[in-house]
Amino acid sequence: MAGERKMRKFAIDTSKIASYTSFIMAMHTHIEQFLQYLSHELNYSPLTVAAYRNDLKQWSDALTGGKEELDVCSVTAGDIRAWMVTRADRGDCARTLRRKVQSVRALYRYLMKRAIVTENPAADVELARIPKPLPSHVREASMNTLLDAEVDMTDFAAVRNHLLLMMLYETGMRRAELISLKDACIDTSKGELRVHGKRDKDRVIPFGHELRQWIERYRALRSEQGVADDEFFTRPGGGKLYPSLVYNIVHEALKSVGGTSKMSPHVLRHTFASVMLNSGAGLESVKEILGHESLATTQIYTHITFSELKDNYKQAHPRAIKKGE
Repeated sequence: MAGERKMRKFAIDTSKIASYTSFIMAMHTHIEQFLQYLSHELNYSPLTVAAYRNDLKQWSDALTGGKEELDVCSVTAGDIRAWMVTRADRGDCARTLRRKVQSVRALYRYLMKRAIVTENPAADVELARIPKPLPSHVREASMNTLLDAEVDMTDFAAVRNHLLLMMLYETGMRRAELISLKDACIDTSKGELRVHGKRDKDRVIPFGHELRQWIERYRALRSEQGVADDEFFTRPGGGKLYPSLVYNIVHEALKSVGGTSKMSPHVLRHTFASVMLNSGAGLESVKEILGHESLATTQIYTHITFSELKDNYKQAHPRAIKKGE
């Protein structure tokens, strides 16, 4: 009798092992078939396929560790969330966690197409949020140094380049908007210019006395060059500016004063928004000048100004710079 009980126990254990092994083989088969699909049908690169392989192997190993008689249909969103918590506890960053969930989502979409499963449990798992870096901007003191520098007022290119910097900084327009700016769209008597922006929307931007003086000087030099063009900004011999030229002009200028790791025309747009908000402009007004569709897009610049405020506080207040802080 004792021998028979041992034999039955052994048979039961063997059955469980067989079931577990069958699942592992099935899971590995599904994953391998999916990876073959990515490689041969979608033509994903070997590096991308390898990333999927690593994520899915890690996921399947975590899912089956210590479990028995589990198949792909039994996986729940809770299982995947628990795996995400484990990975986060081990130090995976938000970007890595997002990628891992997206890998599992992609596997289940593949399995659904082939009628192996009926639903995608990973679709209900919220992706980790990636913190957005604050936009780079140039400090006001650096911009003042740049724009107060001496300029040869007889040199067409020098005057144009200086005006280009001023206009980006004082209007917040985009590089594409500056390049496509028409001469007829600038009214110095009113101190206004009309910009044709994204989604074919026009907006009017006001400007001050100093910028008006530079516009008039530039127009005079352009006339002396004999350039007759509808475009406002031109090259010395005529013709529109082009993106890389504008980038190079801004890059070289910002490099001369430093203060930011990024030195592109868009940095001056960020700088405009930061300066406006620091000087007390309303968020809605800045939104309209920048041509943002949503106020939420403009609100990111309030984080810039608050961050700068904290830096200034820590540098200036004696109680904020105590040893150890």
